Amino acid sequence: MNESVTVNDYRVDGSQPIDLKNRPHKVDPFYQDKSDYKKQMKESRKVLNGLQEKMYAHDRYSMLCVFQAMDAAGKDGTIRKVMAGINLHGISVHSFKRPNEEEIDHEFLWRSQDHLPRRGNISIFNRSYYEEVLVAKVHPEIVTKYQRLPEESQEDIWEGRYASIRDHEAHLSRNGTKVMKFFLNLSKDEQRDRFVARIDEQEKNWKFNPGDVKERGFWDDYQKAYQEAIQETARPDAPWFVIPADDKKNMRIIVSNIIRKELESLPMQYPEVSGESRAELQGFREMLLEES
Repeated sequence: MNESVTVNDYRVDGSQPIDLKNRPHKVDPFYQDKSDYKKQMKESRKVLNGLQEKMYAHDRYSMLCVFQAMDAAGKDGTIRKVMAGINLHGISVHSFKRPNEEEIDHEFLWRSQDHLPRRGNISIFNRSYYEEVLVAKVHPEIVTKYQRLPEESQEDIWEGRYASIRDHEAHLSRNGTKVMKFFLNLSKDEQRDRFVARIDEQEKNWKFNPGDVKERGFWDDYQKAYQEAIQETARPDAPWFVIPADDKKNMRIIVSNIIRKELESLPMQYPEVSGESRAELQGFREMLLEES
């Protein structure tokens, strides 16, 4: 693992104001070359798998990792590369798309409830309930026209939703869920280059969505919405991590190291085995060896 990755360089916990304009989109690489990058990620996955296994055995904690970003920032690839080595029984990934009719007919946090992690497990949200203070804020007609809220509920709606999110995440934390939120901080120029690459490279054409270009026109609005959402919901028990995203390899190394350090901060241990149980285990051991 790369000990030179300093968590506090990226952590936002509400103790200080945040200005996304002053946050870097790229930093000096934490890897020497492609081979070193692959080596680091392989080692990282092994360590993360061991920590999740300990968390499962300890059976007191869980972890929720939320990934938010502008289009083409690399959420899918980061989740896949960072989490690939963890036992499938200990991790779940859920991607939140446009709400369906049943989800619209419930309050905005409802659709995420079934996907929260059980004790010992890690849940990954690719987008999340934060869309309701991001895309819905950039396009308020989503609320006024489609969500069918009563008029009194639309007064001070954003402040209300921030408060609901803070309360929700504080509740999770009090009950043993480590809440971590990642904003992959992509520059506008790099997004343009990635969109162009999706057009130029035939095998990437399937990734290109004309709607993403339309949303790019609201870049400044989204940056403002992200800054407000991060500022309003960053707390010590549910911090945000603003990750430079223009270098995908570097981004993945940073994310994997942060998750590792957060897991290591939990007071976890494997269950102790009593002397009586150990003696019983030795009896089973002898019985099994006698078979051969």
